[in-house]
Amino acid sequence: MQRIKVTFKSEQGSDLVGALELPDQKPHGYALFAHCFSCGKDIPAATRISRSLAEKGFAVLRFDFTGLGGSNGDFGNTNFSSNVKDLVAAAGLLREQYEAPALLIGHSLGGAAVLAAAEQIPEAEAVITIGAPSTPDHVTHLMSDQIETIEKEGVAPVKLGSRTFNITKQFLTDISAHNMKDHIKNLKKALLVFHSPVDTTVGIDEAREIFLTAKHPKSFVSLDQADHLLTNAADAVYVGRTIAAWAERYISFPYAPVQSTPPAKGHVLVSEENKTFLRNIQTDNHNWLADEPLTMGGSNQGPDPYEMLLAALGACTSMTIRMYANHKKWPLDDVKVELSHNREHSQDCAGCEKDGNQIDVMDRKIELFGDLTEDQRQRLFKIAGKCPVHRTLKNKIEVRDKLVED
Repeated sequence: MQRIKVTFKSEQGSDLVGALELPDQKPHGYALFAHCFSCGKDIPAATRISRSLAEKGFAVLRFDFTGLGGSNGDFGNTNFSSNVKDLVAAAGLLREQYEAPALLIGHSLGGAAVLAAAEQIPEAEAVITIGAPSTPDHVTHLMSDQIETIEKEGVAPVKLGSRTFNITKQFLTDISAHNMKDHIKNLKKALLVFHSPVDTTVGIDEAREIFLTAKHPKSFVSLDQADHLLTNAADAVYVGRTIAAWAERYISFPYAPVQSTPPAKGHVLVSEENKTFLRNIQTDNHNWLADEPLTMGGSNQGPDPYEMLLAALGACTSMTIRMYANHKKWPLDDVKVELSHNREHSQDCAGCEKDGNQIDVMDRKIELFGDLTEDQRQRLFKIAGKCPVHRTLKNKIEVRDKLVED
């Protein structure tokens, strides 16, 4: 798995920061995760659920709402409506740079937010709530001792968890204005409700209200003995794995592996995985992905072509050194090869490009570890230049192209 930091703009222009968890293989689909009220994208439950889904082949974007975590903006000026808009903006990021989210997942108030945002994300095929209230004004119990002050003075400090936030009257007005029953009735997407019967923050009756209001297809999973924040790691992992299994029944997999006959031994088959740069590479026994970085318009789900070229030279160099050291029974503990590629101008290069007068340069740095003599080190260094890939690259290479007829 890999984790990519992403940034995008909220509707109000604030920079929102997110983390995109990507599986090792091409994703079955993308999920958008909304964290709980006043929390952040990196709370243990959000992280564990996202990574559990990534292990099962789903890419998951979680992000900090405006004014929280790494995102800009003033939390005191936000409300439930702005959270919904942040979710729509996050879905826009996935739609533009990757793939629109097929799953919308929300924890606590984030669950209510994904229910409200679902109609504005038409590509989403399923919604999952975890310990969610049936209405956003449920959170007022967290600030009950300050409600009168907020109503009278327009703002008051409220301690939520370990932090204190200024909660304004407009926040209270906004959360009371949402008709969640209409959102839930008109969901038109598969729904999965997780809730713990011993949740003391959001009672189980809230899950009952969501479930009874929603139309089929809908499912309910009881999180026996779990607390509201799923602080027990096993509970969060269970949620992630259950979502992955349940989703197979309700969503299409745009990136399902293509069942094809593997190429012959010694051949490599490259096929498209999307209409930008993501490519599936297949040999007789192996599969992997190639891509371009985000800065080049790719999704960064695999090495780019030049990285793979460097990797081929580096791997062959390391293997050749190891094979020779083992044959000689020399005390080589480890070998590291670091490579880079660039183009340099050359005035006296007979074989460089005529128009640009350039030559490709691969810098190769070799580190040898172990109780080796200087003669042994020099001999291994010389052997590195005899690796088969190195010799192939130094030969004159002819690429023979053939267009396959339909």
